[in-house]
Amino acid sequence: MSPCEPPGVTELYICVPDTVKFSSCLGTKGTHYETNSMDFKVGADGTVFATRELRIPSEQVAFTVTAWDHQTAERWDAAVRLLVAQTSSTHSGHKKGKKNTVPDPVQPPKDTLLPWPQRQSSNGLRRQKRDWVIPPINVPENSRGPFPQQLVRIRSDKDNDIPIRYSITGVGADQPPMEVFSIDSMSGRMYVTRPMDREERASYHLRAHAVDMNGNKVENPIDLYIYVIDMNDNRPEFLNQVYNGSVDEGSKPGTYVMTVTANDADDATTANGMVRYRIVTQTPQSPSQNMFTINSETGDIVTVAAGLDREKVQQYMVIIQATDMEGNLNYGLSNTATAIITVTDVNDNPPEFTASTYAGEVPENRVEMVVANLTVMDRDQPHSPNWNAVYRIISGDPSGHFSVRTDPTTNEGMVTVVKAVDYELNRAFMLTVMVSNQAPLASGIQMSFQSTAGVTISVMDINEAPYFPSNHKLIRLEEGVPTGTVLTTFSAVDPDRFMQQAVRYSKLSDPANWLHINATNGQISTAAVLDRESLYIKNNVYEATFLAADNGIPPASGTGTLQIYLIDINDNAPELLPKEAQVCEKPSLNAINITAADADVDPNIGPYVFELPFVPASVRNNWTVTRLNGDYAQLSLRVLHLEAGVYDVPITVTDSGNPPLSHTSIIKVKVCPCDDNGDCTTVGAVAAAGLGTGAIVAILICIVMLLTMVLLFVVWMKRREKERHTKQLLIDPEDDVRDNILKYDEEGGGEEDQDYDLSQLQQPEAMEHVLSKAPGVRRVDERPVGAEPQYPVRPVVPHPGDIGDFINEGLRAADNDPTAPPYDSLLVFDYEGSGSTAGSVSSLDSSSSGDQDYDYLNDWGPRFKKLADMYGGGEED
Repeated sequence: MSPCEPPGVTELYICVPDTVKFSSCLGTKGTHYETNSMDFKVGADGTVFATRELRIPSEQVAFTVTAWDHQTAERWDAAVRLLVAQTSSTHSGHKKGKKNTVPDPVQPPKDTLLPWPQRQSSNGLRRQKRDWVIPPINVPENSRGPFPQQLVRIRSDKDNDIPIRYSITGVGADQPPMEVFSIDSMSGRMYVTRPMDREERASYHLRAHAVDMNGNKVENPIDLYIYVIDMNDNRPEFLNQVYNGSVDEGSKPGTYVMTVTANDADDATTANGMVRYRIVTQTPQSPSQNMFTINSETGDIVTVAAGLDREKVQQYMVIIQATDMEGNLNYGLSNTATAIITVTDVNDNPPEFTASTYAGEVPENRVEMVVANLTVMDRDQPHSPNWNAVYRIISGDPSGHFSVRTDPTTNEGMVTVVKAVDYELNRAFMLTVMVSNQAPLASGIQMSFQSTAGVTISVMDINEAPYFPSNHKLIRLEEGVPTGTVLTTFSAVDPDRFMQQAVRYSKLSDPANWLHINATNGQISTAAVLDRESLYIKNNVYEATFLAADNGIPPASGTGTLQIYLIDINDNAPELLPKEAQVCEKPSLNAINITAADADVDPNIGPYVFELPFVPASVRNNWTVTRLNGDYAQLSLRVLHLEAGVYDVPITVTDSGNPPLSHTSIIKVKVCPCDDNGDCTTVGAVAAAGLGTGAIVAILICIVMLLTMVLLFVVWMKRREKERHTKQLLIDPEDDVRDNILKYDEEGGGEEDQDYDLSQLQQPEAMEHVLSKAPGVRRVDERPVGAEPQYPVRPVVPHPGDIGDFINEGLRAADNDPTAPPYDSLLVFDYEGSGSTAGSVSSLDSSSSGDQDYDYLNDWGPRFKKLADMYGGGEED
């Protein structure tokens, strides 16, 4: 076969022992040959030779030869069939090259595989039986047929003696996929029935069987291995159509970026499945059109040139091509994918101020106020640590009045006042501010001179309020100083030294209105006498607040507090305690403990001196004072007996002040008779109140009469209650057959007082909700909540003896009704009007004719005696 022919599969039929030789148009130089057979090889000159001594058990052997041209990378495949020469055949005349007479393609040459050699001549040589050994059968995939296409013929040498039937089993024959291969049971010819796909299944393992016509095994099963020869019918497929990778800007050549992978379904051990990669295009082609390269075998993409700059190119789009046949673009199949390479940011651009100087102004005494905005430019990735600015004041603010905060949105520096400034101390500030990034600069990058700027801040003078240097000023003086006394000068200072302003003073708080302040100089004097014992004094201190206001525009004012500590003087005489007391009329039984209260404080209080005055003389005659200690004394009777009553005893109390103060107080002493325990008796207490014996007796008589009346009233109420509970009906309920209205707990006018509203005994016809009630006891004022009692239905004309039972049942139902009130209520037993279920009472006619026996009326008691006489013939009382 000549390699100049178009690529494909060419069949050559060569008779053995002839040879075949391949040659190209340019000769055999640069051409490489391969075979898929282990028994035959093709030399560099294109000569086919056997690699070992062979015993060919058939008339034909087939294998495939592949020719490669290293100069053009072209490939040709040829299917070679070697025909076994016959000793007495005309095949002995074949020459090198193609067979002189090509077999009819419709009748292919014989390719019978014999498991044993043929019998030799009769010189005594005999064949030795052995198992079948058949080389693998190679079938090209994607064959165009026609089908079925014969692969091989299997034949046993016993078919000369007996008919043999052949069959095959295994995957592809009688196992899924079914009927890929078939065999002619009589001739042993094996066929493939359809095109093969190596990517679906690369090999098949079948077993051939030979049996006689009775199904008896003639030969042992033989293994058939069928290999599908791969064809380049699959393109490489990338795992992803788009790959994303990244690389830092400024990366050196050779920096790894990413890996792309493509798979080829063809045989990876052959060129059909060997994929090679290459870069087709790069967009944009800046700063170089070849910024990246790819490893043709592994798919690793690396940088190949320097100059990656995110600020110029943020992203590259690279088209990658994968080609099989080891990258042969003429014969290989290709596919493409896109690699998106993002250039990641590094801090290779220091922030720079957009101006060299900035200016701002701030009113004095203001804090948390932005006075200037510093703008910077940074070409790194926005809102990243490489872009975020950090500001620092490096000079001009030794007292720390300002700080520079970063606006997270705009990255501007906001100069903010954090400590109030004073115009009188600093009229302007000259700040030097440096800016940097959160992330450090990349290696080799230096700060720019534009990363520093000056900020001039002017301080504005405003009208500041006057202040009292010694606020909460404390002075000490004795209470009781005369009115108009100058106490102190409480003056304020105006911090506005550069403004000519006057300060005026006024009172803001003076609870007792004791003080006066000079509006011009702040001199404070007394407007009244200061009293330490006043209610406005707390812990000996009087507190007043004053206002100092300037005449600036607008006016400003400040407040100051003056505290006056008042020193106590002895200006309050002691008061005797207690004011009232009680003592027994006999001495030595008990005494009265007395003390004193003084509004002053030490040393103007105790020890106290308690004395009885000399006038009137009866005081010292009847009473005596005994000292217990510096603060207490005892008052007791001097005489053996003092008539019961209330006595005013004057006592003079003197404190220890300088000079001492005295005060005579009256103590009311009740003198009364006492019991054995020294306590006043009740009568004695009354007597001590100043009442005479007659008055006491009259009071006692009134008390006894009042108690007697109360007792009589209680007895009468209990008796009335008892009568109410013991009240009985005039007749026994067993003997009374009339329907009566019974009133409980009500005192009426007797039996003759029968003024009842009989209309309540009837059920109005218009009241359908009442007529719908079941028979039995009902209250018209309230419907029972619980289950209503049911009564037996009486006949239309009841027997007179049933009336008593009916009444008793009604009484029991009323007593057991849980909804019945505890007092009198109107109970409707039955309705005896039109339509009543009780029927007519016309049988009780006044006529005495009839056979009815009414003697039983005599048994119903005296109330029915008249009725019994009328109907029963009895005598009237």
